[in-house]
Amino acid sequence: MKEHIFKISSEKEFSKVALQVFKHQFKNNRVYRSFCDLLHIHYSDITKIEEIPFLPIQFFKTKQILSSTDIIQETFSSSGTTGSITSKHHVTDLSWYETSYLKGFDYFYGDIKEYAVLALLPNYLERKGSSLVYMVDDLIKKSNHTESGFYLNNLDELAKKLIELDKKGQKVLLIGVSFALLDLIEKHQFNLKHTIVMETGGMKGRRKELIRAELHQVLSTGFGVSQIHSEYGMTELLSQAYSKGNGIFNCPPWMRILIRDTEDALTILSKEKNGGVNIIDLANYNSCSFIATQDLGKVHADNSVEIIGRFDNSDIRGCNLMVL
Repeated sequence: MKEHIFKISSEKEFSKVALQVFKHQFKNNRVYRSFCDLLHIHYSDITKIEEIPFLPIQFFKTKQILSSTDIIQETFSSSGTTGSITSKHHVTDLSWYETSYLKGFDYFYGDIKEYAVLALLPNYLERKGSSLVYMVDDLIKKSNHTESGFYLNNLDELAKKLIELDKKGQKVLLIGVSFALLDLIEKHQFNLKHTIVMETGGMKGRRKELIRAELHQVLSTGFGVSQIHSEYGMTELLSQAYSKGNGIFNCPPWMRILIRDTEDALTILSKEKNGGVNIIDLANYNSCSFIATQDLGKVHADNSVEIIGRFDNSDIRGCNLMVL
């Protein structure tokens, strides 16, 4: 199944595989099966992906979401807020995650070996269980570049390295949490020509939240780049969507975003309408691939996605983007 999932090349193929994954998880995921039973939905009733039930993401906080009986290799946890219950994503086969983020990066940006990867993720490095740190650490290793690495509070050293590499014409990926990127440009100004600046989410309580357009404008000016890229991922997913600017995200071929009606969670809305973000992540084969998030968004006619905020009663956590 892994081979099929990561070779999907059309909408028809995606739908076919997604229905197969739904049947597998309906039969093998105790929590998801109970959820479907409560809705009086059986896999034999489902003929298209819009009819598949999406498990509320909150279940990852209180239940063990597994579609496999294999031993758990790694448990990723969300950052959460102080005293809050964090989500836990139990992963029985890390090769699914590794294949997903490596193929996903290659799909949008090309071979990781072409880049020096500089990571500014202080809040993630300060705790255990971050799926983002796991991914970025592997990207750093796979880049096979002697200058790649993590930076914590050594902003002067990072600034020097950025300028040095950019002057050499080296392709650089600077991936960082928003508040740390702002800290960097408050101390140093840049005019980068060969660097992708990618933010991974909000302020995590360190600064006042900014709307995305304002944040990106400040970062663009500070780094001297025309666009700020973004990564949209979360603890409960093994895949990521990427934006190359303007907050417009695209998914890899094995991931889709559907928009649900905020008044009727079982109704999927048509393109260009705002609603709750439902995610199909087929890389989640051994957990749950069909997740109803607490984000609000809109899918455009070309299947690109805009994340426009969060439900009011949802907590601030993880890699989720700022409220607009």
